[in-house]
Amino acid sequence: MNLKNRQILLFLGDVVLLYFSLLAALFLGFGRSFSFSIFLYHLFPFTVIFVFWLIVFYVFGLYDLDSAKTSINFYPKLLGALASALILGIIFFYLFPLFGITPKSNLLLNVLIFGILASVWRKLLLFLFAARFLKKVAILGNDSETKDFKKEIEKRPYLGYELIPLNLNQNLFSEIQEKKIDTLIVAENLEKNSSLSQTLYQCLPARINFLSLSLAYEIICEKIPLSNIAHTWFLENLREGEKALYDKIKRLIDVILAFFIILFTLPLWLLIALAVKLKDRGPVFYFQERIGRDGKIFLLMKFRSMKQEAEKETGAVWAKKEDPRITGVGKFLRQSHFDEIPQMINVLKGDISLTGPRPERPEFVKKLEKEIPHYHIRHLIKPGFTGWAQIKFRYGRSIMDSFEKFQYDLFYLKNRSFLLDLKILLKTFQLFFKKD
Repeated sequence: MNLKNRQILLFLGDVVLLYFSLLAALFLGFGRSFSFSIFLYHLFPFTVIFVFWLIVFYVFGLYDLDSAKTSINFYPKLLGALASALILGIIFFYLFPLFGITPKSNLLLNVLIFGILASVWRKLLLFLFAARFLKKVAILGNDSETKDFKKEIEKRPYLGYELIPLNLNQNLFSEIQEKKIDTLIVAENLEKNSSLSQTLYQCLPARINFLSLSLAYEIICEKIPLSNIAHTWFLENLREGEKALYDKIKRLIDVILAFFIILFTLPLWLLIALAVKLKDRGPVFYFQERIGRDGKIFLLMKFRSMKQEAEKETGAVWAKKEDPRITGVGKFLRQSHFDEIPQMINVLKGDISLTGPRPERPEFVKKLEKEIPHYHIRHLIKPGFTGWAQIKFRYGRSIMDSFEKFQYDLFYLKNRSFLLDLKILLKTFQLFFKKD
């Protein structure tokens, strides 16, 4: 069972638990007067709110299979999701009473019962995925990339892969059958070995999956290992000519969503502008040069969060975790990510898209293109307000961080689609609940 199927199973389990929680809440709430007709009367209204609840659970990361590994990470996510679900339920049933019901204790009971069951469900699945239903995987190779990949698998037990050691001195076909291996991953430097290719060819009757190390890395880690790809990889995987229709529809979606985001956040713009003026008395907005599609420079718009002329003496430097250049209001803006909202103007202008690799400053791009192979390729597409690298990796503060994020950017370049864009946008909401 692969990662996607496991997430689908987790999701379907939640759907069942939501309806079971509703049934249990109504049974407890109505007591002896409960009847099946009461359940049917509540069924459709709660089905509507359940759709929004499931989106909330996704935004809070409850369908990330590693979310239940540690209580310190899981329970704050679960409590945040349940609190948001309760608030949505109150808004839905009391501010927009379209269905003629105003559940109070039943709504609260539904949320509480589901919270308990969802916690147990995730712990059970985590145990089963880590200890049962394991897919047996063997890796041929002993270079540094192979060792790093093995560590990546070992720290993701919830994915359900069990690493099986191979003895290359024995018959490979017999060992595959004896150890019941499902997938054999071959390092790129071994693929050119003609004798090994012949041996692998003879293993085809074993009916197992054969994967290159780079493809396996991409599937499991959801990024492209930069150290394992050559120029031919780009020729084989970046089919930009096939993305013309996708880009046109995406541009239309960008304009519509950016317009409504500006419209709904307009009161916030006024409050932030007032706070910046009263506290710092400087300009409200900050314009910074960034590199866009095909290397063109544009001005990225933000609410100003740093002191005026913060880089006059130092020049362009990466932001630090506790940056002394940030103002009091700016600290709040950065923690809440509200300083990014004016970039919707850039989306309307066409400088950036809602999703894509984050645009970097020209000063940094010059350094990064010297240090990171193929870095200029990220400028093939329009940069984004948010991106795959932003939801998968921490805020970049160094060349090494940029190297790691570029591997996620390459994954997006190869696999970008409307479904992946939607996933990125929903996950981006999580960032508003994180300080970094």
